[in-house]
Amino acid sequence: MNVARYSASERLRNGAEIEIRALVPGDRVEMLAAFDRTSPQTRYRRFFAPKNSFSEREIEFFLNVDFVNHVALAAVLNESGEETIVGGARYVLTQPGQAEVAFAIDDPHQKLGIATQLMKHLVAIARASELQTFVADVLPENLPMLRVFERCGLKMTTHRDRGVVRVTLDLLGGANT
Repeated sequence: MNVARYSASERLRNGAEIEIRALVPGDRVEMLAAFDRTSPQTRYRRFFAPKNSFSEREIEFFLNVDFVNHVALAAVLNESGEETIVGGARYVLTQPGQAEVAFAIDDPHQKLGIATQLMKHLVAIARASELQTFVADVLPENLPMLRVFERCGLKMTTHRDRGVVRVTLDLLGGANT
């Protein structure tokens, strides 16, 4: 699987077709526009702190991925003839066999199943790369993200520590019980 050229089409809850594809450096303007369409609450849930912009270093990190140790996918809708990035997901290896996973969906496109679709594709890529575990730190009030993890079909364990829920997902095991 050539992850750097990854692309798949999916249907959202509202019937719209969405492309899930590899994020590329040329997505800079659209990625930043998607960030601008997020509320302070959405940003806090993703970054665990108030966030109004990205430094150049952060932008480089988000856009220049190797698709081995760092995989990033974009969720792209065709709106009025324009391709619009409405969300994204990524994983970064933290140790052999394990990666930290993170998601962001712009506010106008939340609750359409985009994170669920991104999760499905990240899992497929991770399994093809022989990863065993995803981990994620989630704020306890971020119930939509916790539901995505609960419903993804993977065995899930959680641990609460200092106001954060550490989610561990088993990529090799059976369904969540």
